[in-house]
Order: sequence, then structure tokens, then C-alpha cells
Amino acid sequence: MDDLSLAIRESPKLLRAQGSLLIAEPMRGVSYGEVVEVVLGTGETRLGQVIDVGREATIIQVFGGVSEIDLRHSRVRYRGETLRIPVSIDMLGRIFDGLGRPIDGGPQIVPEDHLDINGAPLNPASRLPPSEFIETGISAIDGLNSLVRGQKLPIFSGSGLPHNRIAAQIVRQARVRGREERFAIVFAAIGVSYDDAMFFIENFKNYGALENAVAFINTADSPVIERIAVPRVALTVAEFLAWRYDMHVLAILTDMTNYCEALRELSAAREEVPSRRGYPGYMYTDLATIYERAGRVEGKKGSVTQMPILTMPDDDITHPIPDLTGYITEGQLVLSRQLWLKGIYPPFDILMSLSRLMKDGIGPGKTREDHRGVFMQLYAAYAEGVRLRELAVVVGTEALSPRDKRYLEFADRFEKEFIGQGEYERRSIEETLDKGWDLLSILPEEELKHVSLEHIRKYHPMYRGRK
Repeated sequence: MDDLSLAIRESPKLLRAQGSLLIAEPMRGVSYGEVVEVVLGTGETRLGQVIDVGREATIIQVFGGVSEIDLRHSRVRYRGETLRIPVSIDMLGRIFDGLGRPIDGGPQIVPEDHLDINGAPLNPASRLPPSEFIETGISAIDGLNSLVRGQKLPIFSGSGLPHNRIAAQIVRQARVRGREERFAIVFAAIGVSYDDAMFFIENFKNYGALENAVAFINTADSPVIERIAVPRVALTVAEFLAWRYDMHVLAILTDMTNYCEALRELSAAREEVPSRRGYPGYMYTDLATIYERAGRVEGKKGSVTQMPILTMPDDDITHPIPDLTGYITEGQLVLSRQLWLKGIYPPFDILMSLSRLMKDGIGPGKTREDHRGVFMQLYAAYAEGVRLRELAVVVGTEALSPRDKRYLEFADRFEKEFIGQGEYERRSIEETLDKGWDLLSILPEEELKHVSLEHIRKYHPMYRGRK
């Protein structure tokens, strides 16, 4: 941020300090989001950002806090521009804090450019529909809720569920198909504990996951304003790699609940009128400014795909955070506490999950010709098995027909063998579909109504290998 030394204007007077907020006298020409320097009486300088501009005062959020500031001997310098970060292709393979400063012991980045963390607005008419498959190596995603380039597909989790392990697994395993395609992952951990931060750092280093990735780690003890900035910093780097270097970038943001809590804390400090459950009324708009930075653009080869991860308080999918997220994004992947208690990893609740753009990213030339039929048949068979499982609780297994018992067997094995897989087990889409066919062979052939006879003859284990 060395290029911020532009036309500097000093605030005439500081009125009061409250936590990380600094209230200064109003000044003409100051704009929302403008970067400031807070020069303390000791000579120390801290960065801040204007978060409210009014007739009576200007409110500044200071990185690091100013609760013990000497108001008489401190001053604010307005920089005349919004927060920018240095970006470079050399950021690949590196780990940074929430503001883009290296924390991996490596050298400072030699910037190719300095970009506004709020991004550049995209012309809606230039957006292209997502249509290409991203392989995560996880069967429950690739086979049944496929991720498509340019999509925003969140993971809804709960406290104590293994969303961090799943995020790390996706970072290790995700890739795009095609030898000439350039792929990168931008990972942002927002407000995580020290233990979680060390888990991500050690996991990425030990398993070589950083080779084509950029990681931003923001810990819970960091200033609130940094938690507000980190997803935007990460997406700025993702856009730089996508639009400048034609890379397909997958941005994983965890945990967006911590981001929303920071937004609520900041809103309360500004004494704004709260909305649902104390969150600010503009949270939908604020989240949209983050999620809508995913997509593909006409004339650009690269793409930005998002997988935001959020923990639902009390596993409540109607909570404002997952509720508003669901309105903006194209589907959701939901983790099941019941499956997790059964010892199944990753515990994706297939019947609660949905990828609205999946149909555009699968099929011949993208995944495999039988993908659409297999995923529809697996969904239908598992739903029938779950229904019969509930019925068996009432009438007993002995009262079920031989057909019904096959569906019960299918549901049990589907959870263990298809949804369940090793944390360090990577499955190609072909392996995922073949495993689906192996499970469908439990059912009588006449029950396979969603797959074509041609595909049954080609991929069913009974016929596989025959000419």
C-alpha cells in the first residue's frame, strides 16, 4: 500500500473514541470507504477506513483499535482513495493475513498492480452463463451437486461439523478438466481460532496444497474491520488471476458467519437500527457485493467460482445468514449432523442439497454421457430408501417386501460407500459414476427408470466389459 501517499488532508479535530471506532469532526470531500492514517500521540501510525459520513461527524474504523487514544495529540490523515492491496502472480504458493501481508516467513510481494478491494463492477450484459465442470474429488459434490465454473455454491454447516476439513480437502483436490486450462484456488479463513488457523497452514504446507493456491488467514483476535475486509481482499486476488492471467479460480471463503457477526458488531457500534436477530438491514446487499463477484465474462478466458462456507447457528437453515445467502447463490450443499453422528465423512445431506447450475456443467464432453441419468437415479433410489427406512420404524423390517429391503440396503450402502469417502481419498468423476453404477446394481434392472437402456448396457456392472 505504498502508493497511498496521495493528496493527504488532516481532520481538524477528534471528538471521541469507542473501541475500534474513531469519531472525528466532519470534513468536506471525505467519502465512504476512504482510507485514512491515524497518527497517535506516540507517533505510531495505524490504518483506518471511513465507514460513515455525516453532517455532525465522520466515523472511522481503525485497524487495531483506538480505545486508549490521546484525542488531543492524535490526528487523522485522509488519503483520498479506498483500500487497495498489492497483487502479483507471485502470490501463488503464499500465505497472507487478512490484509494481504505475508505471514509464511517469505519475502514481501513485488506488486504488479495495486487494486481496490471492492473490485471493479461488471457489466451484466457481458456476463456469460456458467457451463464448465470443476472436479472437487468428492463424490457427493461431483456426482450429485456438481460445481460449475462461475457458480457460487455455498456449504451450509453447523457447529462441530467438519466443514474445515472439507474445505482443506477441496483445496487439495479441486481441479478443472483439460490440460491447457490454468487453475488456481484462493482460500480465505475469516475470524478462525488459532487452532483452526494452524490446521489450515500446516495442512496446506504438509500436503503440497499451496502450489496453485493463495491463502489468507484471519484469526479471531484480529480487528473487526479486518474480518470485513478479508473476503474482499481474497476476491480481489481471485479476480486478478482470472481476468489478468486467464486462470479458472475457485475462491473458498470460511466462515461467512464470522463475517456477518463482524458486520453486526460494527452496526451496533454505529448505533444503527437492527433488523432480524440484530443483524443490519443492509446485510443482504452487503453479502451480494461479495457473492456477485463470481462469474465468467465475455472476452475473458478465466472465471471466478465461489464456495462460501457458513455455520448455521443451532443448525437453523432459516437463520438470516443462510436464508439471505440462499437467495443470492445458485444452490447449497448442506452438512447433516445425523450422518456425522453415524461416522460418515463428508456428511452431506443429499436430499437437502442442490446445485441449480449442475445441468449446464455435466454430460458428454464435460463429465460423461451417463452422468445426468445416474445422478437422477441415485437421488430417486436414495429418497425411496429413506422413506422406507422411516416406514420400517413403524411397521418393522419384517413387514417390508423383498423390493423394499433392497432399497433399504441401497440407502445404507449409499451413505457409507458413495457419500462417505476418506478425507485424503480423491475420486475422479469416472470413479464416482462407476461407484454409483455399482450401488444401482443392488436394485432390479426394471427399477432403473431414469437411465437409458443404452447406458445400462454400457456401464451396469452386469454388462461392463462386454462388447
